[in-house]
Amino acid sequence: MTDGSGTGGFDLRALLAERGGERYELHARHLNPQLPRMLHTIGFDKVYERAEGAHFWDADGNDHLDMLAGFGVMGLGRHHPVVRRALHDVLDARLADLTRFDCPPLPGLLAEKLLAHSPHLDRVFFGNSGTEAVETALKFARYATGRPRIVYCSHAFHGLTTGSLSVNGESGFRDGFGPLLPDTAIALGDLEALERELRGGDVAGFVVEPIQGKGVHESPPGFLRAAQELLHRHGALLIADEVQTGLGRTGDFYAYQHEDGVEPDLVCVAKALSGGYVPVGATLGKDWIFRKVYSSMDRVLVHSASFGANAQAMAAGLAVLSVMEAEGTVAHVRRIGDLLAGQLRELVPRYELLKEIRGRGLMIGIEFGRPSSLGLRSRWTMLQAARKGLFAQMVVVPLLQRHHILTQVSGDHLEVIKLIPPLVVDEADVDRFVTAFTAVMDDAHGGGGLMWDFGKTLVKQAVAQR
Repeated sequence: MTDGSGTGGFDLRALLAERGGERYELHARHLNPQLPRMLHTIGFDKVYERAEGAHFWDADGNDHLDMLAGFGVMGLGRHHPVVRRALHDVLDARLADLTRFDCPPLPGLLAEKLLAHSPHLDRVFFGNSGTEAVETALKFARYATGRPRIVYCSHAFHGLTTGSLSVNGESGFRDGFGPLLPDTAIALGDLEALERELRGGDVAGFVVEPIQGKGVHESPPGFLRAAQELLHRHGALLIADEVQTGLGRTGDFYAYQHEDGVEPDLVCVAKALSGGYVPVGATLGKDWIFRKVYSSMDRVLVHSASFGANAQAMAAGLAVLSVMEAEGTVAHVRRIGDLLAGQLRELVPRYELLKEIRGRGLMIGIEFGRPSSLGLRSRWTMLQAARKGLFAQMVVVPLLQRHHILTQVSGDHLEVIKLIPPLVVDEADVDRFVTAFTAVMDDAHGGGGLMWDFGKTLVKQAVAQR
């Protein structure tokens, strides 16, 4: 028996000091071989050493502004002191966790807090990720309705496990992984198509992102409410995927709350609930759905997750919600998001390559489009002929290399940059981003220089990969 004070010869800091410099070689040798290759190609092969809030620092001491938040995971930024303390506390408590045959308090307390923000919902299932939250919703909808089919939207992203992939609206993620579940895509906002699918009587539910992550496209005004009414009239369920949009990202706790009267039957959250530390996903739903799935003691474990509701994840989630309430995160996001989007929209008339600024809160899409002047148009056409999306990548690279701001394109073959920074960014961060973005746009409209030279490199690589 041990009191846990020994190290067993393992020293993490010493290991990192000894082997940390091999990070890219280790990935190339043992993990996804294309990741280091891609990072080297676009000049993103940095060595980051520490982070705090919305900033991180590289090995040379450069301060980088994070406008990506780990694809939305770092909602409160990196290493929030309240979340860190909660995790230290839960580890120091040495709880009898994951016994599987007890009812520990932390899952119940976190469910209670989540449901307080979701007054029309009654119960929560905790898993380990966003895709698992979606998988849970798909299973629950099918079982509760007794129907097999799910309707989803073109260009949607709901995850990459097989069930979630079946409702992923982007062929690039689906190709080669079939056969998938026989689900059906419609265009975001197309009520006629939804009603047409519902007439067959075999639809269990409609899963939708209130704002699509790919391209940052918002559901049209009134669409969610009308879709909900159609679904309920035909005995089907509305499933809101709030994995990226939830927990304050769009200036309300959930993005569906921007439209009055929308009360989804199932809601999926994850990402920011983790505090950036412990993977967690949650599927919230109505009582009758949960009671159908867990209809008897024989079915008590019919849907479960080995690491679901573990103490560390629950502690992180509780700390995140506590911080959001104490710091007024949702109101802050609304104010800072309006400031950032407003300043970016003022640039649209100034730059012919800048087409549109869209989104809500701190989920903002910057779309580029075909310029009108002959010189810029010829360069734009060259990029488009090689591969759509290269201009957006041309903007992302100098933002990082020259201005130390991390962003990324919103999806493959899209001329859109998506801004999803930590929800704690402030006015100074907004000024820094807009100043840097303006400088990059000035360079792009200058018609020459390093930016277009890099564009030629991207064109050569795109053509070589065909």
